[in-house]
Amino acid sequence: MTRQAEDALVCVTRGEDQDAGVVTLTLNRPRQFNALSEALLTELQQALETVAADKLARVVVLAGAGPAFCAGHDLKEMRAAPSLAYYQALFAQCTRVMLTMQRMPQPVIARVHGIATAAGCQLVAMCDLAVASSTARFAVSGINVGLFCATPGVALSRNLSRKQAMEMLLTGDFIDADTAQARGLVNRVVPVEKLDAEVRALCHAICAKPAAAVAAGKGLFYRQLETGIEAAYQLAGQTMACNMMDESALEGVQAFIDKRSPNWPSR
Repeated sequence: MTRQAEDALVCVTRGEDQDAGVVTLTLNRPRQFNALSEALLTELQQALETVAADKLARVVVLAGAGPAFCAGHDLKEMRAAPSLAYYQALFAQCTRVMLTMQRMPQPVIARVHGIATAAGCQLVAMCDLAVASSTARFAVSGINVGLFCATPGVALSRNLSRKQAMEMLLTGDFIDADTAQARGLVNRVVPVEKLDAEVRALCHAICAKPAAAVAAGKGLFYRQLETGIEAAYQLAGQTMACNMMDESALEGVQAFIDKRSPNWPSR
């Protein structure tokens, strides 16, 4: 596997052989529980943009080094030079990262092995999929220091029901991995020793599907969520019509008719 320098705030790992097409981005501030400093957000933004433009990248895994997945924003850095302009710029920077994950063509899978709090929980909610270890815990705990987690609430309210999201936002209480799965924040929960295998299996399942269909489907999924039902159906119909003209779909349908396995085009 190819790796970025170990002192990078976001380490990039590209898989080989059976894992070709899988790119892992690891938040690398373990002693700070991978808190999202301005520098880390900058590196993460750059890494996401690079992967988004990479035609060979099929799926992205977002992970954390050390005992935590991500403890949210770096509160020490935030408190060092308080000003409205600074905070507006910081949250705008964080929003760009979150939207880039959603808008990139590759599915993004959160690999959550430890705590994910505040903006760290927001990262999990903004990923397309999430696999958690049974020891992972989740919270939007800004309220405990007098700061309502407004931006994490945007992502959380699009994963959980309104009352479940509001309970987390108003109390700051942690939920465990099983509760997170039951409420829709994560897809799968496994023992920590099986976490990598479960993430890998999910990556392989996605990589086995045509890239064009995956990218088109991901883009449509989020666009239609933010529209009314009539507009959503119009977007979905247009997406499916264009998808049907793609060579992978034409081959897949013909293979179904012929009762054989499809021979997917390389791209």
